[in-house]
Amino acid sequence: MKLQQDLHILIVGLGVIGGGYARALSAKGYRISCITKEQKDIDYAMERGMIAYGTTQVEPALVGEADLVIFAVYPHVFVEWIREHQGLFRPGALITDVTGVKGGVVRQVQEILRPDVEFIAAHPMAGRESSGVEYSDDRVFRGANFIVTPTERNTEEAIELCRALGRELGFARVSILSPEEHDEMIAFLSQLTHCIAVTLMTCNQSPSLEQYTGDSFRDLTRIAKINEVMWSELFLLNRDALLRQMDAFSAEFERLRTMLSTADVEGMREMMRTSTARRSLFDKPVNSPNEPPERK
Repeated sequence: MKLQQDLHILIVGLGVIGGGYARALSAKGYRISCITKEQKDIDYAMERGMIAYGTTQVEPALVGEADLVIFAVYPHVFVEWIREHQGLFRPGALITDVTGVKGGVVRQVQEILRPDVEFIAAHPMAGRESSGVEYSDDRVFRGANFIVTPTERNTEEAIELCRALGRELGFARVSILSPEEHDEMIAFLSQLTHCIAVTLMTCNQSPSLEQYTGDSFRDLTRIAKINEVMWSELFLLNRDALLRQMDAFSAEFERLRTMLSTADVEGMREMMRTSTARRSLFDKPVNSPNEPPERK
């Protein structure tokens, strides 16, 4: 399935991800409108041909003509927006999101949403350390993963259209997970890694470390330049799953510490061999013959 070129697409929230969507879809010939907080972001996007129209106000006519509405805002803003403005959607409209946590959002939105409007959730696994539309770059989507997280309330047509959106944006792999599976996975692959990066940056107060570091530390802490408002909200929304992953990491780190303290050389080497073997899986080309089948 492909998106129709005459589809009316509205993006709510023109930050780094919303801006990336706008760049990618405009480059494919779609007419993109947006609603966002700052006029300067609209001006930036208009000057670069990322959008055809933008406004800082919720304009009823603009919302009412949209076939597809993409929400690229904080989770609580998304839920509040739906509560306040869902009456403006046209019957049959489809809405989707980019939210990094699904369990606390998807079913809540689907529960309060009008029955003639469908919400199909998605998560583009391609972020940037910096926030703001000026840092948006649709090239980060290429070779990246796009996850669709349907529930029993979603139609096959909506799921297929959302998958088509991921492909049109340039993502290399589009997968299907339940909201619960997504959150358990994201607690490990994304949230735990951010916790580790933040902790690395706060656990040593020695001055002038930046004058001595090598690439390994820079690579490990790249994501420590973090949007504290967004990530603290995401952590809390996925608290139970993230705590489980933090406990598992702590136990494994303690195992390595014990090997070191007891001079268990072979134990450390075996752990390192396992690490090397598992890490190599992430370097395989997209669409490898060994890639697991898509889940439904």
